[in-house]
Amino acid sequence: MRRAERALQRGRHDDSFRLALVESLSSLGYEARGFPTAEEFISDREQQSCDCAITDVHLHSGMSGFELASLLASRGSRMPTIMITAREDAGLEAKSAACGAICLLRKPFETAALIDWLKKALKA
Repeated sequence: MRRAERALQRGRHDDSFRLALVESLSSLGYEARGFPTAEEFISDREQQSCDCAITDVHLHSGMSGFELASLLASRGSRMPTIMITAREDAGLEAKSAACGAICLLRKPFETAALIDWLKKALKA
């Protein structure tokens, strides 16, 4: 089973989104775990066996999704990162690519679009 991890900000809406995404990925056969912050994801011992990170660009507290992806890359991680955002900012795509993300999905998005990118990430 492939592992897909999710770090997302705190907040009732975002907790619900994170939990729903983990449940959706789990129902499709992925071993998915959610983390309310990037720091909790990084401190998790099992993170090192993760095959893909899925993170929101703008996290409520602590480091951003960009900072998470950059930190993973600086540590030599080859783990693909999928970024998610609800904002309409043209510069976000270039910034997410610059920090090593394989894609930037804009909310709302279809689960099928995320799964397509997740499959690409897991083949890499």
